[in-house]
Amino acid sequence: MSPTTVLDPTGERHAAQRALTERPATLESLTVGLLDISKARGDVFLDHIGQRLDERGIETRRYTKPTFTKPAPIDLRHEISQQCDVIIEALAD
Repeated sequence: MSPTTVLDPTGERHAAQRALTERPATLESLTVGLLDISKARGDVFLDHIGQRLDERGIETRRYTKPTFTKPAPIDLRHEISQQCDVIIEALAD
């Protein structure tokens, strides 16, 4: 697999070095969080992804940020981290 570059849009003067979290080999028996960041049509994307995961018998939980212009509130991030093993975030417009 070729190296992946992840850009951090937070406006830091010096990019922080972060290791990517290892991805699970399968989603079977995991809970997948579906996070809508409140941009237009993100919910449509997540509806489709959620339906596909449900067809495979994979448990999903839905979450929505109050606004796409700010980071998710700490309480929401904590809730997601406690209830989900992995997360899919919708960035669609």
